[in-house]
Amino acid sequence: MLALAGCKKDVVVAAPPTVSLEFEQTVGTDPLVLDTKTYNTLAGEQFTVNTFRQYISNIVFTKTDGSTYAVPDSYYLLDAAKPDNQHITLTGVPEGDYKGLTFTIGVDSLHNVSGAQKGALDPNNKMFWTWNSGYIFTKLEGSSPQSRTTALTFHVGGFQKPYNAVRTVSPAFQAGTTLLVRAGHNPEIHLNQDLQKMFSGPNTIRFGGTGSMIEIMSAGPNAVMMADNYAAGMFSVEHIHAN
Repeated sequence: MLALAGCKKDVVVAAPPTVSLEFEQTVGTDPLVLDTKTYNTLAGEQFTVNTFRQYISNIVFTKTDGSTYAVPDSYYLLDAAKPDNQHITLTGVPEGDYKGLTFTIGVDSLHNVSGAQKGALDPNNKMFWTWNSGYIFTKLEGSSPQSRTTALTFHVGGFQKPYNAVRTVSPAFQAGTTLLVRAGHNPEIHLNQDLQKMFSGPNTIRFGGTGSMIEIMSAGPNAVMMADNYAAGMFSVEHIHAN
């Protein structure tokens, strides 16, 4: 009995939970392939994509009881040329059952005017115009035979009224799906990012003819039009894995 009393059991502590966001860029139902693949807009115009980068920030999870958790300092740059940064791992999300996800497309006004920053917000990422005008929220560069110059250059940004292009979206989970965050449990939310939605939705963007749009290089009404488009359905939740 004394020998048994001296034995100790190893205590296994479960690792804290993580939640991962996995992004996949497509154009409609086709995977995004840079430089070589030609796509069609819903208006029937052709285009290729050479560069695609977009900020997402201010990630918030909503529990089934309606309470929320805002991920601190959550600023990420998705770059289609860098597969590794399509995977975002979030630590510190409290355990619980979650019914929704919300995030900003772009960079909020405070961080637009906060001077030199690091990480995803480092100006060396080539997503910053000048220290006065702030961040480019979405950058798409490519070409189209319908363009007068063949080039397409869309640098969407701006946070001041009346040309505020910051947008907040809440891509819905599938009906009946709950995100389960538990110790030792690491669910992944897989999201689709459809570039075709940049050119359709509330506003039809055309590259050729009267009133066509082949370039956005600053904040303004055209940037707002494109931001309204991609806020209307660019992001969707495909599934939640390992839930």
